[in-house]
Amino acid sequence: MSFLLRLIGLAFAGSIGMTLVILACGLPQYALWWPFFVVLFYVLAPIPTLVARRYTIHQDTSNAILENAIFITMGIVVSSFALPIVLARVQTIQWGACNLTLAGNVIVYLTLIGFFISFDQEDDYNMW
Repeated sequence: MSFLLRLIGLAFAGSIGMTLVILACGLPQYALWWPFFVVLFYVLAPIPTLVARRYTIHQDTSNAILENAIFITMGIVVSSFALPIVLARVQTIQWGACNLTLAGNVIVYLTLIGFFISFDQEDDYNMW
């Protein structure tokens, strides 16, 4: 039952984050779809870490592949926060849309972190 509750909670949090991003694009006073490009960063962000975890050997020492993957992932995350700020700064989008997008970013990335923490434990049955 705990697995199901965690999964439902993460799905709910992710849908709230995506709702904020869609509101940043679709509200009548904003009405531009430029902030929706951060969804591309949501898709790209976990890929380097997932690939590195697939091809790493579990050691107690530092792992260069995993560290490089985390570096690339952090670059993608920072870019997803920088894109709406830059778009608002050059007045392509309004600051309200930027704020909604940044709030959606925070929620979506906290959901991704929660997913990795909840479902990447090796001591219990792991279906992912």
